[in-house]
Amino acid sequence: MNITIIGASAGIGLETVKRGLERNHSITTLSRTNIGIEKNNKSKMILGDATNKADLTNAIQNADAIIVTLGTGKQMKATCLFSDFAKLLLAIHQENRIAVPLIFVTGFGAGDSKNYVSWLVKLFLNSMLKDVYADKTKMEEMITNSDLNWTVVRPGRLLDKGLTEQYRIENKLFKGINVGGINRADVADFLIKQAESQTELKQFIALSQK
Repeated sequence: MNITIIGASAGIGLETVKRGLERNHSITTLSRTNIGIEKNNKSKMILGDATNKADLTNAIQNADAIIVTLGTGKQMKATCLFSDFAKLLLAIHQENRIAVPLIFVTGFGAGDSKNYVSWLVKLFLNSMLKDVYADKTKMEEMITNSDLNWTVVRPGRLLDKGLTEQYRIENKLFKGINVGGINRADVADFLIKQAESQTELKQFIALSQK
């Protein structure tokens, strides 16, 4: 299938590109910087801006599924990247309905999941990433109040170990949920598998190691 990955140059996005190619999909990427993998006949890499209408429209045309892995890297200052992207995506949707699965990555601590993080994580989010997570939450709200075929994925602390395919999937928040670390490669595995078969349609998914 044809999978578009928005924000694919590093982190979860890059791992998702790799996992998609491993599972024999055709991958289109949109990122502002080059992607450090060898091009092949299964990949199409677009350099551009996810908040630019022409770039985004180009990237998602002919997609069978869209995965959004936008991030700010080490930048912790206030941002409107996530909400600006959501606003543009919804405007495109209004003009030409997007019916394919859309899988969005935010983070455990966005939206109402902020009430289920440990006190230490809450302290870190409130002191270092408050503004970033506020904008991620805004994107979540905009997308989930739409009629898009969305799934929101909220991984725990991101780790750089290899793929295990052994991770915990929670689609309900509860006291003692204890969402901890998870390998970026395993997040990517879940994203690609949801693109293949959106079993968690219109659900908020927390991901953690088992």
